[in-house]
This record gives sequence, C-alpha cells and structure tokens, in this order.
Amino acid sequence: MINKKVIINILGFLLIIESVFMLISLIVALIYNDGDAMGFIYSGIITFIAGGSMVLVTRSSSRQITKREGYIIVCLVWLVFSFFGSMPFLFTGAIKNFTDAFFETISGFTTTGSSILNDIESLPHGILFWRSITQWMGGMGIIVLTIAILPVLGIGGMQLFAAEVPGPSPDKLHPRIRETAKRLWGIYLIFTVLEAGLLWIGGMSLFDAICHSFTTMATGGYSTKQASIAYWDSAYIQYVIILFMFLAGTSFTLSYFALHFRFRKIFKNEEFRWYAGFIIIFTIVVTVTLLVFHGNGFEKSVREALFQVVSILTTTGYITADYLSWIPFLGYIIFALMFFGGSTGSTGGSIKIMRIVMVIKNSYCELKRLIHPHGVIPVKYNGHAVNPQILSNILAFFSIYILIFGFSVIIMSLMEPTLDSAFGSVATTLGNVGPGLGSVGPMDNFYHLPTFGKWFLSFLMLIGRLELFTVLILFTPVFWKN
Repeated sequence: MINKKVIINILGFLLIIESVFMLISLIVALIYNDGDAMGFIYSGIITFIAGGSMVLVTRSSSRQITKREGYIIVCLVWLVFSFFGSMPFLFTGAIKNFTDAFFETISGFTTTGSSILNDIESLPHGILFWRSITQWMGGMGIIVLTIAILPVLGIGGMQLFAAEVPGPSPDKLHPRIRETAKRLWGIYLIFTVLEAGLLWIGGMSLFDAICHSFTTMATGGYSTKQASIAYWDSAYIQYVIILFMFLAGTSFTLSYFALHFRFRKIFKNEEFRWYAGFIIIFTIVVTVTLLVFHGNGFEKSVREALFQVVSILTTTGYITADYLSWIPFLGYIIFALMFFGGSTGSTGGSIKIMRIVMVIKNSYCELKRLIHPHGVIPVKYNGHAVNPQILSNILAFFSIYILIFGFSVIIMSLMEPTLDSAFGSVATTLGNVGPGLGSVGPMDNFYHLPTFGKWFLSFLMLIGRLELFTVLILFTPVFWKN
C-alpha cells in the first residue's frame, strides 16, 4: 500500500524550501523597489503555511519510502512547485492568467526556457530573479537539493534520487546518497558563482550576471532580456557563456574529477569524447556554411556557430542569432540538435548523448552480427560490455520518445499555423530546449497558443524533464497494484 502520509510530509518540506527561495526573491524586490514586493510576501506566506500544515498533519508518518512513493513524490513535486511558483507572477500582475503563469513556471522548473512573455525588460527585478532561480533549482533537481540539506530525508533518499535522476548508468561520488547530492550541489554552486563573476567583469550588471549564471548552469535559457544573449554584443560574454553551457552539459561526475585534477578519467570517458566530438563537427559544418552562404567574418561565423550549436545541443536555449534566417539546411541541423541533449549526469535535457551513442553502437553490432551470425559481439562502452538490460531500456526509451513525439506533433498541428511550428514546439518542449521552429522560433514565443496547447506542452516539459518513464509509469495499472 502506498504511504500517502510520507508523500504529503515530504511535499510539505519541499514547499517550505520553495517559500525560502521566494523570500530571497523578496529581498531582491525590496532592493530594487519595483513594486513587486507584496506579491512575494503573499506568495511566500501562502506557500509556507501550506507546506507547514502538510508537515504538521503528517509529522507522525513513517519515514520509509519505497520506489513507488519515490516516483509519485518526484512527479508531484514539479506540479506542486509550479502551482505555488506561479503565484508571484499572478500577485504582481506580471502575468495576468493562471494558464500563462503555470506555463512560465513549469518551463522554469523543468529548465525548458520556453516563454509566453513579450516584453521581458518591463518586468520588475524580483520577478526576473524568480524566473531565473526556478531554473537554477530545477537544474540540479529539487529532490537532490532536498536530500542534500534535509537529514529527515536521509532514509529512503536513494529512491528519490533514482527517480529524480533517471538514466542508463547514474554515477555516485560517495557511497552515501546524501553526500553525493551535497557534492553535486557544491560543484553546481562553484560554477554558478564563477560564471557570475566572469560575466560581471565582462560588462553585465551584477543582477544580470547572477540571473544568467543561474540559467546557464541549469541549461534553462531564461534571460533578463527579450533578445536573450544577443542583447550584449560582446564576444567575451558569449565565449564565457559558451564555456559554462559546455560545462553544464557535461556530466557533473567528470566536473568533480576535474576539480580534483583527475583529467585522465575525463578524456578516457567515451561519452565525453562523443559529446565534444559532436559539438566540434556540427560547429565546423555550421561555420563553413555561414562563411559560404552568409558572408560573415571568420571569427563571427565561428562564434555564432559555436554558440548556437552548444546552446541547442545542451538544451540551454540561449540565442545570439536568428537561426531561422539562415539557409534551410542549417535550420534542419538546429532541429536535429534538439534531440541530442547533454551528457548523462548533467543538467541537460532531451535524449542524452549516451543513449545516442548506444543506439549507434548497437546498430553497428547488428550489422556485424549479420555477417557473423554465430559470433558473440557485445556492445562495449568505456571498454566494458554493456548489460543487455541497459540496451533494452535505451531502445525502449527511444521507441517511446519517437512515439510521443509523433503523436504530439499531430496534436499540435491542430493548433499551430504551420507544420514546422508543430514540429518545433514539440521538439523543444519534450527536449526541454526552449526556442523551436516557425511561430515558436528564437524571435517568437508561445504566447499565441490556445489554452489547451499550453497545458499540453506543459505536460511534455514534465515528462521530458523526468525522462519519460518516471511519469509514464504512473499511468500503468501495475504501478497501483499492491
């Protein structure tokens, strides 16, 4: 039987944490005095009371969490956080209706970065900070944060962590999951502070630097400017953000090794080599095409190509150029990159590099098996044979991902003006990328969509962020059987 009390208890603790981050945003609102402080006061009080009440009512609940409770908690927390997290937008009047506020908020927490806002610069500083910090919380994962700072969740922490960070082979940096979560968040915080400092030195205001460091490390892509990073015509700022987008899309396990000067482990990692290789190859292709067909200077072509490739491949979603104004060939490349995603163990979304590599390797092995039908030809990764169960999981993930993508495109084609808009809206939300194609391209947003379209894409953001299985398993009858 599912332990409902422990689910409510943990969600209550999480809401208290969310209210603390609202308090931080309130401080920002008070500093800039833009008139949005009361919105955060109301939101923080309501969120804290709701969370505190849930904790008090269930304070005698068992601390034992099974895998089923872990899945339920992880799925519910994104919805609950987005529900309460939409209140600052509504109370301050930054967004007028609940559907748009929820869309903007779940896009933040899932680090998607798709927006309905048409005039970002007009928003008060507190709201801009809140948008950014929702992505920063969601980037490493609300559950991982909670395991790191709340000892009460130490029991059963592995179930929550496994549900929050699904993937082919999650690495642990420490035998105790709580220590792993602490180290992950420590690296995350170090990179965030370092990037903010470098951006500030480069000419961003301190406020903009902090907000963009939040959303870069989360591979979220929310900006304080309507034109995104294109607002700053600075090669320095763009190269700094490229570096940290690359780091955010790299496994944080490898970042841990780098901080301990164990560089050999990084270069021996097969996923990292493929990840860097994909970026180099696509950057060269886009650069050459820009030079030939658009006549840009060499450095600018390299920078625009590198920025857009890293941004889309890591699912960050920042832009410095309107890639839809490039020749169609490059638009197709950008669309393809939306399906890549960062490394396993990174804050990136979409399919992930490891899964793509495994599918390529397995396909190649199948060709070899046709020639040698009686041979034993295992798929190898980092020099070791891959467990067939892992391969089965990856192939199932691919199949379900494509099925959901195809079905969703059909649904969105009923609401989008063109087919490329339907393809783009689904690819970017399911992959947690941000900008798409057509009417939801880098120069546009999702404001024009009808209510149903926004709720449907919100659902795609959720299942994309939790990598399909964590959410879809809740819709199976076997999950609810005792």
